[in-house]
Amino acid sequence: MTIPLARRLGTADAVTIGLAAMIGAGVFSALGPAAAAAGAGLLPALALAALIAYCNATSTLRLALRYPTSGGAYVYGRERLGALWGNLAGWCFVLGKTASCAAMALTVGQYLWPAHARPVAVAAVLGLTALNYFGVQRGARLARVIVAIVLVCLVALGVLALTTGAPQAERLVPHSPTGVLTAAALLFFAFAGYARIATLGEEVRDPRRTLTRAVPLALAIALAVYTLLAVAALATVGAQGLAASPAPLRTVLEITPLREYGWVISILGAIAALGALLALVLGVSRTAFAMARDGNLPRLLAAVHPRHQVPHRAEVVVGLLAATAAATLDLRQAIAFSSFGVLLYYAVANAAAWTLEPEFRPARWIPIAGLVGCVLLAGVLIWGGGAW
Repeated sequence: MTIPLARRLGTADAVTIGLAAMIGAGVFSALGPAAAAAGAGLLPALALAALIAYCNATSTLRLALRYPTSGGAYVYGRERLGALWGNLAGWCFVLGKTASCAAMALTVGQYLWPAHARPVAVAAVLGLTALNYFGVQRGARLARVIVAIVLVCLVALGVLALTTGAPQAERLVPHSPTGVLTAAALLFFAFAGYARIATLGEEVRDPRRTLTRAVPLALAIALAVYTLLAVAALATVGAQGLAASPAPLRTVLEITPLREYGWVISILGAIAALGALLALVLGVSRTAFAMARDGNLPRLLAAVHPRHQVPHRAEVVVGLLAATAAATLDLRQAIAFSSFGVLLYYAVANAAAWTLEPEFRPARWIPIAGLVGCVLLAGVLIWGGGAW
């Protein structure tokens, strides 16, 4: 008989785990490429990505309320659409997010020690895997600290740029819709963190109350921060300046009176990427745990540690796979694979939400818009011509 996971996480824990993934993944890795794709169309692209993310979040939330267990769209797809679709979602999540773990670990390495990014990335994955092994509460506490630091600094940067960086309103006006879809596909990567909340459904206290609050709250905070930074960056640096910079937020800081403190952004980027990596390892291991519990991965991964009450074997295997990916893939390959997998994962989630009973089902347009949006952006990533 499988030991159940401990329900220890509250609303604040769930929000911070989701925010750690969204803030860390997006601001430091998607803003520049999105500006390169859409120019001043960055803001409409952000709005489109946020709309699709809202649909996905709402569908995921309703499904999580109906099935408050670990596994996310893997469980939802199996229950609502059949084993084939659930397995597709599970494999897309595990493989895609394992690649995303590698991407965030490589980001840590590039910010902290560019000359030795891969060894630092491998060490980061293994270190956070060890942390999670000894209990999800410790991981959630660390995520809370990371999110607090990153949010305060990013909001301060946005306000500082708008008040001292000579912003120009005309830079915010898009001149062409070209590249908006590609930019939206890139920026969607930044909103993917709320999935981590749903995959922790079996470890939160009072799932209905906690998930109902945590998912929209985390998404709203992330959108507010992204909008502030996107407006500040476009108005002060401009789309071309963002696109040409390997570190867009450092470029924004350089037009303020604190320009000589660019090293702060490097440290902040590493901290944010560590937060994303922490949340990713948590979410992937829980989906692998659920798949193993159902026999779709080796059942030895379904073991729960008798003392720490976490899926310790699944966490170790995911950590080793992510460390291997970090040692072999480059950042663009890891992000591309992750983005495509996540979009397919949410496509299954929206299709499953369409079939929910009336007391759980969202408004009909939400899963339709989410499904169409996910398929559209996935197609852009494949055929959009140089999205990565």
